[in-house]
Amino acid sequence: MRVLMLSTPFPTHFTPMVPLAWALMGAGHEVTVAAQPDVTDAARAAGIPAADVGDRFHGLDVLRRHLPDGVRPLELMGPTPPEKMAGATKLWETHARYLVGSYLEFAREWGPDLIVSEQMELAGQLVAGALGIPSVQHRWGVDPLSGPSRASARDYLFGTAERLGLDGLPDPDLLLDPCPPALRHPSAAPGEPIGHVPFNGTGTAPDWLRRPAADGMRRVVVCLGRQTLVLNGTGLYRSIVAAFEGLADVEAVVTADAAFHQGFGPVPDNVRVVEPVPLNLFLRDCDAVVHHGGANTTLTSCSFGLPQVVLPQIVDQFASAELLAAAGAARVLGEAAPQNDPGRVREAVLDVLDDTRHLKSARELRDDMAAMPSPARVVEDLERLAA
Repeated sequence: MRVLMLSTPFPTHFTPMVPLAWALMGAGHEVTVAAQPDVTDAARAAGIPAADVGDRFHGLDVLRRHLPDGVRPLELMGPTPPEKMAGATKLWETHARYLVGSYLEFAREWGPDLIVSEQMELAGQLVAGALGIPSVQHRWGVDPLSGPSRASARDYLFGTAERLGLDGLPDPDLLLDPCPPALRHPSAAPGEPIGHVPFNGTGTAPDWLRRPAADGMRRVVVCLGRQTLVLNGTGLYRSIVAAFEGLADVEAVVTADAAFHQGFGPVPDNVRVVEPVPLNLFLRDCDAVVHHGGANTTLTSCSFGLPQVVLPQIVDQFASAELLAAAGAARVLGEAAPQNDPGRVREAVLDVLDDTRHLKSARELRDDMAAMPSPARVVEDLERLAA
């Protein structure tokens, strides 16, 4: 079986599909990722064959051009309310319209039996429909976007679909959902479960980080993704670092690109600032995570059974944070003011460390995720679908 994977041009949109690609290749199937270089670089780094389609996208340019110096998106626009979720995906409707021809040309040459796309890559369903083969959609994680945006996508892509000989934008033949039941968004259509295998990119953890914290110390990881800093997040990091000042029994590990370290100012003795390290390599020996609510970071933290402090920044991250809090596994600071207040951040960190109810809820999420079918098991469903 030949499986073509498509992704919108953000590596983080593609990453949740990597374990499924590995499972397919491990079962003897051919896999190729067709995407812009923003994604194919990540695919090749993960050992997955890839073909470049189009030029590099530089997706953060869309957000950066509207930001005054030193101002984060959250400080400029506030949290993304549910009624604006549909509008948040317009970019990907336009992307599908203009890339579908290139994807289709590649697919006709390569000859896939099945197309797997992440939740915002709408071109996959169009290409599969034009070729008369099944399509699969793979969610990133918590999904407040696909449901509200579906009607808009059908309308915007109707003409594109018609020119391909289709009656409209096809629905996927199978929808794969890695979320445990407690984190499934109420607007998201029901999907088939697929277990989340933690993968947060390639890299090597230093030896000291692969060992537990010293006796009596609790280790908290701070990871807000690479986009947060690029989008004027240095001040936010300074507030988080300052929140650990004076916490004698807490060791903080802050991951950030080296270019930003100097901007964090004086760092307390119990804080280490390191270059980005894939979370899945060391969370086993940690006690809590402070993060931004990104889909893959959220599910990775849940899969290790860790309580979380979530500081959402853009779009779907707010819904993800709210569901985590509702499940009892997280404290959420969803507004710019408390995020910028070291005292409020410190309070939230100590709460998830000291209140055992957060740990109990986090472990329940972990156990629910462990019971979901593995990507290797889901491969059998894809084989039947393609047949």
